[in-house]
Amino acid sequence: MPWPWPAWARVGDAPRPLAHNGRMLYKFKSKATGDLIMLEPHGSQLLRIIGKEPASKGIVLCADMPQALRDLQEAIDEQQALAQERADAGESDEAAEGVSLRQRALPFMDMLRRCIANDCDVVWGV
Repeated sequence: MPWPWPAWARVGDAPRPLAHNGRMLYKFKSKATGDLIMLEPHGSQLLRIIGKEPASKGIVLCADMPQALRDLQEAIDEQQALAQERADAGESDEAAEGVSLRQRALPFMDMLRRCIANDCDVVWGV
């Protein structure tokens, strides 16, 4: 019986770059944590917030991580304040029905904190 999956699906033969339904995936890697995988729109959003240009390959240096954490926390606080203002005004908050920036950013922020503690960088696309 022939192999039921395409050849690239076999262990060790994964296609590059990572893709999901035609969309790029970001696979953030570090020596201090396991891999963190995000769809392209969400990974790009986080990279823009921390001042990185979204690209297929990149690095967040350990020295840049404290500022990245501050930038992410500031963006989360702004989104939560905006949601609270809308709720106080009685407006429907469509963003509250989906996944919030806080929920998307917390695993990445945890990765950055662990990397700071272990003095290592975060890379993607390598």
